[in-house]
Amino acid sequence: MATFRLARRLRAERAVDSMSDGQFAVLAVLKVHGPHTLGELAERERVTAPSMNRTVNCLQESGFITRTPMDDDRRKVLVDLTLAGRDVVEETVRRRDAWLETALGELTETERAALSDAAAVLRKLADR
Repeated sequence: MATFRLARRLRAERAVDSMSDGQFAVLAVLKVHGPHTLGELAERERVTAPSMNRTVNCLQESGFITRTPMDDDRRKVLVDLTLAGRDVVEETVRRRDAWLETALGELTETERAALSDAAAVLRKLADR
């Protein structure tokens, strides 16, 4: 439960309060991994293509992403970040890092060492 609560607390630190976690995840994927087709985004985020299409529509209407028809198949579109979308990701990451830095700074050295040890175990579990 503590892991879920910490993740929820970090997700609360965002640049756009009205943006859903799923919408932010799409922006983050595009920032880290570059442009994707709708199908690639849906597969990466493990959602259906219609669900991803709704998410992308909302992000496009808000000015955070663009859709460009692909040269080799005009039925497919390439989804990419706009400058505004990139700014949302960068500001959200900055806010989350600042919150976490402050929170970690309030811990004792022993508590931070315990977290470091636990992080290695959590990473091992996540890599399964």
